[in-house]
Amino acid sequence: MSDENKPQKPSFWQIVLSTMGAAFGVQSKKTQERDFQQGNIYTYIIAGVIFTALFVAVVATIVSTVLSKTGA
Repeated sequence: MSDENKPQKPSFWQIVLSTMGAAFGVQSKKTQERDFQQGNIYTYIIAGVIFTALFVAVVATIVSTVLSKTGA
């Protein structure tokens, strides 16, 4: 297989967008197929864990801020 026919690994931003799309359930079939054919499972697992941790931290910060403003 020559370098021209070899599938390219998804870029950093493609992985980020794929992770966000998968988390919110809006990923296209084309993107999903690219991820499964060209991506590395461990890259997406790590991206998913990081996304989940950031999401939980943002929600916790928002809830904490709102509760502190209301005096609760």
